[in-house]
Amino acid sequence: MKHLGAVACGHEVTASAAEAVLRDGGNAFDAIIAAFLTSCVVEPVLASLGGGGFLLAHTADRRNLVYDFFAHTPMQPLAKAELDFYPIHADFGTTTQEFHIGRASIATPGAVKGIFSIHEDLGTMPMAVLAQPAIEAARYGVKMSTFQASILNIIAPILTATEASRRQYQSRQQSDSLIESGELFRQPQVADFIEVLASEGADLFYRGEIAHSIAGLCAHGGQLTLQDLAGYRVELRKPASVDYQQHQVLTNPAPSCGGSLIAFALSMLEHVNIAGYPFGSGRHLQVLAEVMRLTNEARFEAQSASCEAVALQHLLDRELLETYRKKIAGNNRSLRGTTHMSVMDSRGNVAGLTASNGEGCGHMIADTGVMLNNMLGEEDLNPGGFYQWHANERMTSMMAPTLVISPQGRKISMGSGGSNRLRTAILQVLVNIIDYGKSLHDAVNLPRIHFEQDLLSIEPGFAADAQEALCQSFDNHKCWQQQNLFFGGVHTVSELNGVFEGAGDQRRCGVAVIVE
Repeated sequence: MKHLGAVACGHEVTASAAEAVLRDGGNAFDAIIAAFLTSCVVEPVLASLGGGGFLLAHTADRRNLVYDFFAHTPMQPLAKAELDFYPIHADFGTTTQEFHIGRASIATPGAVKGIFSIHEDLGTMPMAVLAQPAIEAARYGVKMSTFQASILNIIAPILTATEASRRQYQSRQQSDSLIESGELFRQPQVADFIEVLASEGADLFYRGEIAHSIAGLCAHGGQLTLQDLAGYRVELRKPASVDYQQHQVLTNPAPSCGGSLIAFALSMLEHVNIAGYPFGSGRHLQVLAEVMRLTNEARFEAQSASCEAVALQHLLDRELLETYRKKIAGNNRSLRGTTHMSVMDSRGNVAGLTASNGEGCGHMIADTGVMLNNMLGEEDLNPGGFYQWHANERMTSMMAPTLVISPQGRKISMGSGGSNRLRTAILQVLVNIIDYGKSLHDAVNLPRIHFEQDLLSIEPGFAADAQEALCQSFDNHKCWQQQNLFFGGVHTVSELNGVFEGAGDQRRCGVAVIVE
């Protein structure tokens, strides 16, 4: 039977939405719009129409495009004393993490403008049709999964910060707790909003009633205005490209940093021949960890540049790359609310979309059920400090939808959630596929490591002697007891000669569907 395409994402209902569109004759871009809208309903912390993201598109006529619809900083920052901006602590069980929320944490959201731009340029089906799976999921409800319920509990202080949010996420069975696993989660306001949005278009959000609602909310301690919303633009960019082991790797370019850092790491590995060391061996892991460490070092060195976009482009300068390649050759040291979806169709179109709402700011757009982002309260997105961002500027992001094209013409689309960890998750999946020839399922679900802030984190599953050698080389390390969403969630699909494969990351209950 001929395949119509493939889908990989973070929820079975999200996958079903894309699958239905492909079966009805839609292309990969139609399908990913339907998937994203549905993810905003069934993965409400990880995706939101109040957030932003990126789409990497490969069209049937072989154009490669990146749609940047990430968050944008306000035009007129307020004085610190005027801001509604405060910390909360998210409980991850083994650790807690501080996030900042409130009206002043909201950056201009790009998700709505993004999906309408993608639809206008690349879509073939009416938006009302593409929105229908999301509308039905919101109106009639979806059973809350164990994984999604656990995420709600992690950020409970955000979801209970305001009365509107508390009402939406409150358990219908136990009024003193959030919706629990197995409970039917209905969102009638979200259903009505998506239905009207699909009919009226993006201007409703950026110039119409919703824009006035957001500006009104931000008038009391926030920083967004009608001018911020009306002035928002989707940026169309050329993907960053790097050749790795005769494969072309396309990813998210500057000013976002995740793709540039992945490209830098691959450029390091290109001259190492990591495949010469058995997978999971001590030397394999030590080389990976060292590349991660040096990538971090190069990132912070580049940040000394006055312009971040210039700094990221500098990462791929030949002279800098050669400097760091020598360091590897001579060195013997051997949560973020984000989701990704990948879709391919039988016509040759490939769509990879990564989206985020941060963790959410705690405030909903009135009568819509949509929580706005807290991108200005994200430490990872504001490394210079919460009050140091430049006005009226596209924010940088670690999100990196990525496409690989092999010498044989095989196309592989992937991306990940996981904040700073997503770039090392994608890097390891790329190495697993290209260097070690692993199947998509194994490449995605084998154990990982991650190096950041002088700490090496190690998932279980590696041989004891290899892990011991790694721990001896990196004194500051943490050995996890089980696989964890901390290490990302890479959802990937591939196609070669009309045959499709897919894999969802078990760390984030990923789902893959081959559509026939």
